[in-house]
Amino acid sequence: MSPELELATIAAREAGALLRENFGCDHEVDEMLTHDIKLALDVKSQDLIEKRILETFPEHAIYGEEGIAGNQESDTEWIVDPIDGTVNFFFGLPHFCVSIAMRQAGELKIGAIYDPMMDEMFTVDFEGPATRNGKPIRPSNRAELSEAVVTIGFSKNKESIDAGMEKYKNFAHRVRKTRMMGSAALALAYIACGRLDAYVEEMISIWDIAAGQLMLERGGGKVELSQSGVHSDRSGILSHNGKLNFDGLV
Repeated sequence: MSPELELATIAAREAGALLRENFGCDHEVDEMLTHDIKLALDVKSQDLIEKRILETFPEHAIYGEEGIAGNQESDTEWIVDPIDGTVNFFFGLPHFCVSIAMRQAGELKIGAIYDPMMDEMFTVDFEGPATRNGKPIRPSNRAELSEAVVTIGFSKNKESIDAGMEKYKNFAHRVRKTRMMGSAALALAYIACGRLDAYVEEMISIWDIAAGQLMLERGGGKVELSQSGVHSDRSGILSHNGKLNFDGLV
């Protein structure tokens, strides 16, 4: 394991321990939006991760859901989602994670996704396969939509929900099952290890998907990003095991 990935896993586990300790408790809400929630714990979790990274690499940049830190001129950038699945966490649904990726000169190099409730650490290093708790993982071999289990996200505003519904209607009857799970990072990790076969969403941010994208692509999966039709600073995503064909459906 590279020093960078080791650092990412340490930071993810520490942040995950913080989330697990606070799971099921009353939470300080920074902002209650129509389709989203911002918690003080999001900020506390990112602060913990930032501190750990910048103690080791003070010259690096941090780009996180809760803000930026470090040297923003650096070509090495850590991409942080301190709680991916905040709404799940807030309502006591045990499906959320910490996601940390690092990219250099715009290219993803390492990633760590930690699910503190399942104690599952998904990782990908500079080289080699993605892993789950240290064991190599690969996407499924399912090649027919009729065999596929697909997760879909409906994002955070009316426009993205409407767009997601149109995509959902295009393929829902073609696949074996659809699931709405509430964590983009875990969706990608689950495709990378064969639990799911595809993930579609109209509006996501880089911190939602960076670590999971590298894990999935390392195993031969596909991640297709497009300009979101409802938000200029966000992307649409179609990701799958690399065997499925969604042409004309999304």
